[in-house]
Formats: sequence, structure tokens, C-alpha cells
Amino acid sequence: MATQAELVKKLREETGAGILDAKKTLEEMGGDYDKALSILKAKGIAKAEKKSAERTANDGVIETYVHNGKVGVMVEINCETDFVARTPQFKEAAHAVALQIAAMNPKYVSPESIPADELAAMKKTFEDATRAEGKPENIIEKIVTGKLDKYFAETCLYRQPFIKDDKQTIQELVKAASAQTGEKIQVRRFVRYALGEE
Repeated sequence: MATQAELVKKLREETGAGILDAKKTLEEMGGDYDKALSILKAKGIAKAEKKSAERTANDGVIETYVHNGKVGVMVEINCETDFVARTPQFKEAAHAVALQIAAMNPKYVSPESIPADELAAMKKTFEDATRAEGKPENIIEKIVTGKLDKYFAETCLYRQPFIKDDKQTIQELVKAASAQTGEKIQVRRFVRYALGEE
């Protein structure tokens, strides 16, 4: 059985929390490591979101991944400091994002990065198709919203389920890395090449 000091150390490593926060949370949870971990992760996400609203992410890495010489990915992932860019948590998140892009071939980072005219055209296409199916006018908007959400999940990196854990989206993976490091982390842009594709 691990001592309290070992549990506190492990909590700090997994969440990036301070020693006093880790110790206090562990004591409040009656020594239950799993409960303390989930509380600290939740606090970390909230703290990182608050910080991210105030700061800009101008540092980071260009992560590359080549799969069997047939698919190549370059992705720019930003954070606030070069210190965080060198952490294992940041590097793991960057590599996971590159793997995701190689495997799932998203077209955009997020729905917000889709050009407005393209989004409007897609929405109109869905509306026209739904009307052609003879659906009542009062439910067309709901159906179109559902179709757009499905389209976003297929084409937008942040909305895609993570290939290694489909219960988590890439946006949630990035937020978790942000909580672990205590800094804003964001995917800025990416490019994917496949042998023989235009």
C-alpha cells in the first residue's frame, strides 16, 4: 500500500497540482486516490480554462508523423511557454493529435474554422435534402442540426472521437493536456499528405 507522500507525489505528477493542493484534496477525500485525482483534474481544467481566456498561446511545436512512408502529417500545436512545450504531457498530446490526423483525415481544426460560405452551403444542402424527404417544416431545423453535428464529427479534428479512446474527443484530449500543464494548449493548423492523392 502506498504511503500518503507517495500518493501526493503521484497526484502531482498526473495533474500538475501544487503539493499543498494535492495533499489537502487527498485528505479531504479520506485518502481515496481516485476521487482526489478526479477532483484535481476538474480543478485543473477550470483553472486552465480561466487562464486560457487571459493568455495567448505563442509557443509550441510542429509535430510530424509519417505512417509507413504512405501518409505524412505536420501539425502546429501551441502553448504559452517553451517550458510546457518540452513536457512529456504536451509531447504526448501533440503526438496523439498527429496520429489522429493521419488515421481520420479531418479537413478542419474545429467547426469555427470552416469558411462561412462553405458552412452555409452545407446547411442549405442538408435543408434541401430534408425537405425533399418530405419532413415536416417544424422539425427540419432539428434534423439539419443533427446532420451538421455528424458532419462536424467527421470533418473537424476537435469533434472527432480519439482513435485510442472513442469516449474522448480530440478537444477533450487537448483540454486534459491543458489542465495537466496549467497552460492554454491549442491546435493551430495541420496538413496531411497521402501518397498518390492530390
